[in-house]
Amino acid sequence: MFAVEVRDHIMIAHSLPSPVFGPAQGVHGATFVVDAAFFTEDLDAHGLVVDIGLASAALSRALAPLRYGNLDTKPDFAGKFTTTEFLCHYIWESLRHSARSHGLGDAGRLRRIRVTLQESHVARGWYEADI
Repeated sequence: MFAVEVRDHIMIAHSLPSPVFGPAQGVHGATFVVDAAFFTEDLDAHGLVVDIGLASAALSRALAPLRYGNLDTKPDFAGKFTTTEFLCHYIWESLRHSARSHGLGDAGRLRRIRVTLQESHVARGWYEADI
């Protein structure tokens, strides 16, 4: 399996209003390093998994609705716990949509996408699935 991974970051505010989250129940900020990996079984005629520029642009589009926002005020997240894992899946869905509709080169060859959010130097989460 071949892969190309691109990186970006977001700064957000949110709260996790349940006692299970301890001090994170209150509104707090987070800066996430976001990696998106695109997997295929074979390279295209130009030796690519996906075009890195197109993959970077797709990740930037996926993150745009989150950047510098308070997730508690976003209608898409009403009633949701915007955990690292939840956000990984949210971003993954946007990237899957980009792969299917906007194109990432010969995106029909893509098999999987993995989105990783690193919330600190000691903790990260990810979501990975077949397209």
